[in-house]
Amino acid sequence: MSTRRPGPGDHSAGTTAQRPLPDVAGRLGAERAVLRLARPYLNRLVGAGLLAAATEFAALALMATATWLLMSAAERPPLDRLTVAIVAVRALAISRGVLRYTERLAGHDAVLRLVTDVRARVFATLAARRGATRTGDTLSRLVSDVEAVQDLLLRALVPGAAAALVSVLAVGLAALISPPAAGMLALGLLLAGVALPALATALTRRAADEVAPLRGALAADAVDLTHGAAELAAFGATGDALRAAGDRARRLARLERRLAATGFAVDAAGVLVAGLTAGAVVFAALRAGVDGVLVGVLAVGTLAAVEIALALVGAARQWTGLRAGLARVAALLDDPTGPAARDAVATGRGDGGPAPAPTGGVPVRFAGVTVRYRPGAAPALDGFDLDLPAGRRVAVVGPSGAGKSTLAAALTGAVLPDEGRITVAGRDVSTYPPDELPRLVGGLLAEAHVFHTTVRENLLLGRPGADQDAQDAAVAAAGLRDWVRAQPDGWDTVVGEEGGQLSGGQRQRLALARALLAAPAVLVLDEPTEGLDPSAADAVLASTLEATPAGHSVLVISHRLSGLADLDEILVLDAGRIVQRGRHADLVATPGWYRDQWQLQEAAERGYLALRP
Repeated sequence: MSTRRPGPGDHSAGTTAQRPLPDVAGRLGAERAVLRLARPYLNRLVGAGLLAAATEFAALALMATATWLLMSAAERPPLDRLTVAIVAVRALAISRGVLRYTERLAGHDAVLRLVTDVRARVFATLAARRGATRTGDTLSRLVSDVEAVQDLLLRALVPGAAAALVSVLAVGLAALISPPAAGMLALGLLLAGVALPALATALTRRAADEVAPLRGALAADAVDLTHGAAELAAFGATGDALRAAGDRARRLARLERRLAATGFAVDAAGVLVAGLTAGAVVFAALRAGVDGVLVGVLAVGTLAAVEIALALVGAARQWTGLRAGLARVAALLDDPTGPAARDAVATGRGDGGPAPAPTGGVPVRFAGVTVRYRPGAAPALDGFDLDLPAGRRVAVVGPSGAGKSTLAAALTGAVLPDEGRITVAGRDVSTYPPDELPRLVGGLLAEAHVFHTTVRENLLLGRPGADQDAQDAAVAAAGLRDWVRAQPDGWDTVVGEEGGQLSGGQRQRLALARALLAAPAVLVLDEPTEGLDPSAADAVLASTLEATPAGHSVLVISHRLSGLADLDEILVLDAGRIVQRGRHADLVATPGWYRDQWQLQEAAERGYLALRP
C-alpha cells in the first residue's frame, strides 16, 4: 500500500510525520528567524532606515517652513526676512525627493539581497523534503510567502522605525516653541503611533492569520484543477473539486473584505485623531501665549507629524497580514532538513548537536512494525519483522496495496509506526534528526519530485558538493548520459515544471540518478524502473545495483519481477505481512503468488517484444 497522495480539496499533511506550521503563539519566532538572515545586510538596512527618517523629517520641515513663510508673507515683511525660508523650502522640496529615491534604492538593494538568500534556502529545504509539499503550495511559499519577508522590512520595519524617530524629533522641536503644545502633540502621537496600531493588530489578527494558508490552498487547487482535469472528469469529481475551491475562494474574499473594512475604520479613526490633536495643540499654544505665526506652524506641523505617525498603523497592519506567511517561511528556515541545519552539522556549529552519521554500511531492523493510516482501518504494515544487515540487497514485491511503499516510507521516517520499532545502525529511526537520516537511508521514493530547473541542479539536490565525475557516473548508471549529451544545453537543460519537458522514463531516470549520487548507506528504490520498457528496465536496474558502493544495502520495491535474480533475497508482501521469501530461483519453483505473477509477466513481456517494430 502506498502513502496516500492528497487529492483536490484535501490540504492535510502529505505524510503523518510532516511537521505542522508554528501556531500563533510562536509567530514572534518567525520574525526572529527571518531577521537572523538579515544580519549580513544590517548596515544597509540601518542606512535605509535613516534615509527614510530623513525623508519624513524633510517632509515635516517642508510643511512647517512653508506655513511659516506663507503666514509671515501675509504681514508683508522685508524680502530679506523671507529669503532664508524661501531657500529652505526649495532645498527641502528637492532633498525630500532625492532622499526618498536614495532610501528606496538602499532599502530595495538590501532587501532583494536578503530575499534572494531566503528564497534559495526555502527552495533547498523544499527540495530536501522530496516532494512532501504540493506543487501549488510550494509555489505559494516560494513566491508570496517569501515576498512577506520583503514586505516585513520595506513596508513594516523600515517605515515604522522612521515614523517613530521622526515623531520623537517632532515632539522635541515643538517643546522648543511651547511645552504644553508639545505635551498635546506627544499624546496625539501616542494615540496615532501606539494605540491605533495595537487596535488594528487586535482587530485583524485572526483574519490575517488565515489568509496566507488559504492562498496556498487556492494555489494548490489551481494546480489540481489544471493538471488533474482529465482524472477529475473521468471520475465525475470535477463539480466537487470546483465547489471545494469555490468555497475557499469565497472564504478568502470574505476575509479580505473584512480586513479592508477594518482598515478603513482605523484610517478614519486616524484622521479623527489628527484633527483632535491639531486642535488640542492650537488650544495649548494659544493659552501659552505663543505668537500667531508659530501657532499656525504648530497646527500644520502637528497634522504632518500625526500623518507620519500613522505610518505605524500601516506597519502594524502589514505585520499582522504577513505573520502567517512569515511563519510558513520560518518553518522552512528552521527545518532541520534545510541548508542552515546542514551547514551547522557540517561545520560542527550545532548546539551539542547529533554525532556525525556513521559511514559505510549500516544494519536495519524492523521489529513488530504496524502502520495504520486511519484509526480502525486495516494496517498497511501488520507486525512486520525484517533484518537487513549492512551490504545486503533485498527486493520487496507483492500485489498493489500490500504495504510495499508504506515499508519504504516508514524506513525513511516519512511515516511513523503505530506499533513496533525501526532501527538503523542500532538507533530508532524516530530519534534521528531529519538532516542526518537521509544520509543513512534514502533514495528513489514513490512519485519523486523533479524541479523546474536544470538537469544539473536537480541532480545536485542529492549531493550538492558532488564533482563532475560523480555526476557523470550517476547519470550513466541511470541510463541518462546519452540523453544529456544530446541536449543543446547539456547539463544546463531546463526540465520544466515537474519535469514536464521530459518523458516519464526520463523523469524516472533523473530521479534515480539523484538517488545514486546521494549514495546513502541504505538505498531505497521504490519502483526504480517505472515508465521504462522491459529491456531498458533490466539494464537500468542492473547498472544501478552495480553502481551502489560496496557495503551499502539496497532495498528494491517493485511490481516487476524481472531483474531480481541476482538479489540476496526477495520478500513477497501481502496485507502488510511477509507471505513468501527466498531467492528468485527458489520462488519461481514454489507454488504461490510469486510464481504465478512471474509467469504472467513473462508472457506479457514476450508479447510486447514480439509486437515491437
